[in-house]
Amino acid sequence: MTKPVSKTPDAAEQSAGLPPAKGHKRLERNVTLLAAAAFVTVAIGGIVEIAPLFWIDNTIEKVDGMRPYTPLEQAGRDIFVREGCYTCHSQMIRPFRDEVERYGHYSLAAESMYDHPFQWGSKRTGPDLARVGGRYSDEWHVQHLQDPQSVVPESIMPSYAFLSETPIKFENPSARLGALRMVGVPYSDADIEAAAQDMIAQASPQLDAGDMEERYPKTQIRDFDGNPDQVTEMDALVAYLQMLGTLVDVNSAVAQEELATEKGR
Repeated sequence: MTKPVSKTPDAAEQSAGLPPAKGHKRLERNVTLLAAAAFVTVAIGGIVEIAPLFWIDNTIEKVDGMRPYTPLEQAGRDIFVREGCYTCHSQMIRPFRDEVERYGHYSLAAESMYDHPFQWGSKRTGPDLARVGGRYSDEWHVQHLQDPQSVVPESIMPSYAFLSETPIKFENPSARLGALRMVGVPYSDADIEAAAQDMIAQASPQLDAGDMEERYPKTQIRDFDGNPDQVTEMDALVAYLQMLGTLVDVNSAVAQEELATEKGR
């Protein structure tokens, strides 16, 4: 008994008296041809997206006012990441009307250019913190971190009261800044050399901060946690939060980005 001979789609159509498939219809019915066409299409799209990156130094336009974190702010950011705060609080205001009305001007890429890793993301259980700096007092932040429900009754945030009792102990902050300089953060030799002194001086207004304010414009120098006797992890975290969104004049920065875009066309 002879087995029936399988027919290709084109042969089946011809045997049925239908005209052979042409153009796109033929492409859809030929797996090998479809795979090759898909590969070529994806390759062209990839080249168009990737190739320009080899001819530009940076994909982010620099804006006036942006600077690296001070050693104390960087320590606060490290604590922020260490304690998992980023899992509930994003730092990315999207360009949607409801977000802008609630949090302020949408986030600019330049505002996170010195973040390693950056805190942009889609997960947001608590409010976005991109522009939280200066919105509340130091006392509010300390109270919120010590007993979140005392200021936001519906909050599900745990207590971080231990930060007020933990002296700042970051071994060799100069090495930390030096490592960040290796990945592109523009710390100067003076910044790296004075890192340990700067960390303490920013939270101790009774000490001489030297030229710190010249090296780090818009630096906030004061006792952040309400305990002038020691510099704690609470000082560092509040210093970091109070800096967020305060460095860049977003309106002039947007105009600057638009001008750079027009020149690049």
